[in-house]
Amino acid sequence: MRENYSYPLDGDWTYDDIVKVVALYNAVEAVYEHGIQREEFMQKYRAFCQVVPMKMEQRRLDHDFEQESGYSIYKAFKQSQSTPANGKVRLHYERTK
Repeated sequence: MRENYSYPLDGDWTYDDIVKVVALYNAVEAVYEHGIQREEFMQKYRAFCQVVPMKMEQRRLDHDFEQESGYSIYKAFKQSQSTPANGKVRLHYERTK
């Protein structure tokens, strides 16, 4: 994890859109740092998908976020799919070279 990084955002988003996307970024950070309830993560992920419905744009934001933070939205989402409904989604940060 890098300290003091910025979130990738789109200048065309409304204030509410930015709040939803940042909430997902925070949820992904929680997955790596201490875990988050699966349903809470999924609610934030679904809200993100409403703001960014195109997969190509989702992938770009994931890539940009991972470059900045070291955390992957995609890996957090995949982990949530294999987490029991009442469980915590948790990943361990793996430092890349």
